[in-house]
Formats: sequence, C-alpha cells, structure tokens
Amino acid sequence: MDAVVAACREALARPGSVIALTGAGVSAESGIPTFRGKDGYWTVGAREYHPQELATAEAFARMPWDVWAWYLYRRGVCRAAEPNAGHRALVEWDAALGDRLAVVTQNVDGLHRRAGSPDARLHEIHGDIDLMRCARECTAERQPIPEDVPAIGRGAAVDEATRAQLICPRCGAMARPHVLWFDEMYDEPRYHLDSVRRLAADAALVVIAGTSAKTNLPWQVVSLAAHNGAAIVDINVEPNPFGDVAAESAGAIRAPAGEVLPVLVGALV
Repeated sequence: MDAVVAACREALARPGSVIALTGAGVSAESGIPTFRGKDGYWTVGAREYHPQELATAEAFARMPWDVWAWYLYRRGVCRAAEPNAGHRALVEWDAALGDRLAVVTQNVDGLHRRAGSPDARLHEIHGDIDLMRCARECTAERQPIPEDVPAIGRGAAVDEATRAQLICPRCGAMARPHVLWFDEMYDEPRYHLDSVRRLAADAALVVIAGTSAKTNLPWQVVSLAAHNGAAIVDINVEPNPFGDVAAESAGAIRAPAGEVLPVLVGALV
C-alpha cells in the first residue's frame, strides 16, 4: 500500500484529471449480485436466459415485458442495497479534489449518487436502472421510473397497471430501461462516451475499483490514460487485465474496494 500511496501522491502533484473507475465488484460489497453471476439468470416459460441474452435490444423487441420484469426485479435489489465504505470514500475524495475528480462507473444501481457523489462529476456509462426512456427514441431524454412501480419478485410478470406506467410521456410509446445493452454502442448523449474519453486523455491518475476489463469503454479509459502517462492503480479481489497495466504503473492491490479505498483516500487527503 505504501508504494501505491507514494505513486498516487506523485501523480496528484502533476496537472490532469483524476478518474475513479468502478465496476460490479464495488456494488457486490453492498450485496448486489454481479450481472454475470448465477443470480443474473432469468426464467421465461421453460427456458432459462443468461443476462447477455436478456440485456439486448433484440430480446426487448421480441419479449419486452419479460425483459422489463427482469429489470424491475433487479431494480428492487438495487434499491434495497446501501452504499458501502468504498462509495463513501469517493465522496470524501470528491470533497477534497472537487472538479478534478470524475467518478466513471459501469454500475447502474445509483449507489454512487445515493452516497453523495455529485451528478456533475458522475459518469454512469452503462445507464441508471431507475430511469427509462422512449423505446422508439422519439427523444433521448430520460425519465424516472415512477416511484409507485413495484419491485417484481423473481419469476413474476409485469401487471397491467405497471405496464400502463412504463410509457414515454412525450409520444405514448412503450418505454425501455435506460441501460446500455450488449448489442448497442456507447454514445455521448446517453452514455458519456466523448466526455469520458476526454477525461482519460487528460488524466494524471486512474484508480480502478472492482472491474476487470470486460467492456469496451472502461478499457478505452485505461488505455488512453496509460498511453498519455497517467498513473494506474487497480483494486480488485482477483487478477485481471487492468491489474497487468497497473503492475507496470502505480500498482495493483488484491483486496476489496470497500477496504482499500477508505485507506487510500485517507492517506491522500
């Protein structure tokens, strides 16, 4: 840890942004099952679907209410969870660094916001499970899913009263969850593509927590930042490709983010 703290201090002495890049491992410490884990599977009729089969525009076009049921179930799980020490440490770091810090998260659970990370410096690159938008794309605007839309039990269907609420307020078409699906592309209006790439190109330090290079934009962030001389730290319970990059830079720590981030941030502020 001492060597990582020293490398971070050296990076912070240089100009440039500071990025905290977080993934499913951080949410898992709040009790939210990882997306690709066994708890992500969903049964429709006699068939069991893997998350990568359900989280697609193709699946939504074919069986929209089954996909909605899965997301409303997951939304209930997320809303029952609470921010953990890792989330709170990043809020403390934000108080110290202000506009210099950006939290870039793959998580859609909203826990960074609920912990206190400001919207202006929070980049939810895979969306927010509490929001919806028009499935016909009449507008890119997002709307909160109505508060009285209930959580759905595992295997339950979306009832008619709930279906009537999951519509676009502008055109009346069906709404869709505001999340990035596997067969969709990152963009700026919905998923902060250009903003995050600019931050990465300017970064002095990237601290990765709980993610392991399974999606494209996080890999772009780390690659761009490393190419431009940023210090890279990887905090993860398991070895991963980001750890290989970090090992050549500021270092990798094999421990939970909820344990490491408070210590690291405390040493730096």
